[in-house]
Amino acid sequence: MIKLLHTKESLILSTIEVISELGLQGLTTREVAKRQGIGESTIFKHYKSKNELILAVLEYFSQYDQPIKESLDLKGLKPIEAITYFVEAYAIYYENYPEITAIILSYEGLMREVELSAVVNEIFTNRVRTIKTLVEDAKRQNEISKDVESEGLVDLIIGLERVVVLRWRLENYSFSLKEHILKTLKMLLDGLKLQTG
Repeated sequence: MIKLLHTKESLILSTIEVISELGLQGLTTREVAKRQGIGESTIFKHYKSKNELILAVLEYFSQYDQPIKESLDLKGLKPIEAITYFVEAYAIYYENYPEITAIILSYEGLMREVELSAVVNEIFTNRVRTIKTLVEDAKRQNEISKDVESEGLVDLIIGLERVVVLRWRLENYSFSLKEHILKTLKMLLDGLKLQTG
């Protein structure tokens, strides 16, 4: 049983590696098998199709979503601190595993597959919903102006993450992803705090 789990996880990691290096268009079960040093048919003993393998990748990609939300509840942070904690948790995850960031940048391509679309949408929607809840809490607690449009701020925070991840990858991981994201997030949130004064 342990060997089976190891093989399945190993296939997931190789799939992420292929997506990171070659994009979704370069992802084939043949390429994954080649990197694993196995026959392509071996993949299909573990996953019925390429899409089932990608679903396993998406599950792996989002494995920390629930624990991060649970940590937010346990820590009892103020809303702005909670937003920062939430964003920082992902920045640390991505900085420690740069290949996984290819999944964020592949959302649109993944949405084109009917079998994958609902899962991608659920991951994205859950993350957006968490940030929106924190933004609404920050407005209620006067940490940011009530005039700030919540969805717009959520878009800025999500967009910040995506753009910085893209630039980080394009610049060959030459700067600290975490530091840059947090510095920019602080600048954004501090600007909104000034409006409450």
